[in-house]
Amino acid sequence: MADVGADELVLKKIAEQVAAEAAELVRSAWESLRAGGDLRVDTKSAETDVVTAADRESEELVRARLAVLRPGEPVLGEEGGGTAASGGVTWVVDPIDGTVNFLYGLPDFAVSIAAQVDGVSVAGAVIEPVSGRCWTAARGEGAWLDGRRLSVSEPERLDLALVGTGFAYVRERRVRQAALVAALAGEVRDIRRRGAGSLDLCATAAGWLDAYFEHGLHRWDWAAGGLVAEEAGATVLLPGSAPDLGEDMTFVAAPPIAAQLRERLAAHGAAGI
Repeated sequence: MADVGADELVLKKIAEQVAAEAAELVRSAWESLRAGGDLRVDTKSAETDVVTAADRESEELVRARLAVLRPGEPVLGEEGGGTAASGGVTWVVDPIDGTVNFLYGLPDFAVSIAAQVDGVSVAGAVIEPVSGRCWTAARGEGAWLDGRRLSVSEPERLDLALVGTGFAYVRERRVRQAALVAALAGEVRDIRRRGAGSLDLCATAAGWLDAYFEHGLHRWDWAAGGLVAEEAGATVLLPGSAPDLGEDMTFVAAPPIAAQLRERLAAHGAAGI
């Protein structure tokens, strides 16, 4: 990794500051929507893959604030795109992770901002606008939730593990993912599906889940939450690092069950999902 010329703790502070500002905008939009306000909604990769005006406004705010606080550093965002820097800091932004939850009035969504260098996350923040919970991490400095240091769980066996997952927007892939979950269901304590990958990653960091896996996440989904999980002690496999599970698999797990869960997912055909 190149020398970024900036302290990771400074980058974490900026990520947290900007994410908090965007989270306030998103929370206000969510409350307005629940009160009967109008919200413009479009679709992206499928009819079930939605983007709202609040997504775009949140990302615009983040880009504007980063342009002031970190001028000249590129931003890669879910809605506005962008190109990662070579050797310097790139900011990776999900302005609302869990937009479908947001649209339906469910409180499980987040603003996620990470600083990456050469594709590796070095600092990040994930904030839940409704609860106000703030998850942060800086590489080598641990993971934190509202000032409390996080540590992953220590499940004794896979059959006692609570596992999170998620599904794709494209119907055909979602059916294959559901079949994988059905095959695994009898081998774990239970399975949860929250609808926001960043929050599942953070939940694993906090020990609220023992593991989480999902095919098809994008960089902005895992850039901050994956670092939070890693800094909390989880075994973390990001897209491209586990071909036995599929080229676009994101996998995080408490170390005592990581190898066994990976083996069972591979045995159930995860690579073909």
